[in-house]
Amino acid sequence: MTYNMPMSNLSDMRRDFNQPDLTRSDLLADPIHQFQTWLDEAIKLDILDPTAMTLATVDEQGRPAARIVLLKGLDEQGLCFYTNYHSAKGRQLATNPHAALVFFWPQMDRQVRFEGTVEKVSREQSEVYFKSRPLGSQISAAASDQSQPIASREMLEARAAKVTKQAQAGELDLPDFWGGYRLTPNRAEFWVGRPSRLHDRFAYTLQAGGNWCIERLCP
Repeated sequence: MTYNMPMSNLSDMRRDFNQPDLTRSDLLADPIHQFQTWLDEAIKLDILDPTAMTLATVDEQGRPAARIVLLKGLDEQGLCFYTNYHSAKGRQLATNPHAALVFFWPQMDRQVRFEGTVEKVSREQSEVYFKSRPLGSQISAAASDQSQPIASREMLEARAAKVTKQAQAGELDLPDFWGGYRLTPNRAEFWVGRPSRLHDRFAYTLQAGGNWCIERLCP
């Protein structure tokens, strides 16, 4: 069957960028500190979902997968997010504990990339975060067999209703299959959109001694 669908002329969809320049002297020595500065600015500008980030992982066949998750922790060691350990991303990270994160804030014409190794956070840290979530989010995490097929929406809601009854009898415990990960970066990039696509782009690369090498990259 042939579908005659009107197609947008994607090649004509563009906008120019006009941000102030980003220079080497503007950057802090550590990418986590630099990222914190930019994240604080994004939050102050009231950007929608400033902590949303693309998480890219690789499965055992070397096939990449990407999805949006939320940043839920930031410290000297790295960036934290939480999920179901049995999900597709959880299974992929168990096989290959290397991943990439991307933040994009179009209102600021800024992009930040991190690459590094991933490991689970402590059970204690996961429990503290789980208990801080709204009850509905706790119920959803406990009821969902994330990434697995399910026959209907009604079946999913029935699972949630069952967990809700359990919650009414007492506080929900952190499920064994749910918790946090931390990506510890060994590489980072900071990008600012500039006129005529001559963007400013800087890479941080972790050195053997623990210091960071910062280099300007061609856009």
